[in-house]
Amino acid sequence: MFERISFLLVGNSRLHWAEHFQNKYNFFHTKKNNPIPKNIDINDLVWASVGKLPNLSLKKENEIKTKDIKLKNLPNHFGVDRALGCFEAFKKIKNPLKKNLLIVDCGTTLSITKLTARGAIIGGQITPGFITQLISMEKHTNNLKFPSKYDEIPLQDFLIKTDEAMVKGVFNSLIGLINLSFEASKDILVICGGDSKLIASGLNKKNKEIIIAPDLVMQGMISYFNSKRNLI
Repeated sequence: MFERISFLLVGNSRLHWAEHFQNKYNFFHTKKNNPIPKNIDINDLVWASVGKLPNLSLKKENEIKTKDIKLKNLPNHFGVDRALGCFEAFKKIKNPLKKNLLIVDCGTTLSITKLTARGAIIGGQITPGFITQLISMEKHTNNLKFPSKYDEIPLQDFLIKTDEAMVKGVFNSLIGLINLSFEASKDILVICGGDSKLIASGLNKKNKEIIIAPDLVMQGMISYFNSKRNLI
């Protein structure tokens, strides 16, 4: 039955799930070494992957690939997560002024993808994500350690404590990149991904051209599957 079909995106660091429940979808995430969540039928699982596949017997015929997504100028080498996020934004976001769409996916990497109001890919930028930058500082220095508390951003810009300075520095670097890339008069900014709410907390909340949609990519998988089956 279609109602029982679930969706999986294999990310770089986690598994992202969409499970149909009581006529709506429940979105959640697990670590790659965790067992398959209960109520997930692997045989009816629609999936896509940007990271290393876990030890699961996934059906190749149920895989969604970048080349399957019909967007103008979409290169096959783009990650399928970026493609699905753009697909969902283009299909679902109201855009009466025909602005460009700027999709910012906040995960292991922070990717920015811009497409026109007609659904043509313009291009993008990719930088290490929030957690990845913090991990990198610990890995490549002698004295910097991964902060024990990183999900609360300090209000001040200049800090005495090293761990707070690291968190604020990384946060500001990502906010700065987004602000440099986003023109409210020309763009609609869509923030998605695991760190989307954290990153969005640093943006101008009064700007009506900013949309926070953490599960945009998973919603794109569902929309793509439904459109393929002519169910919407």
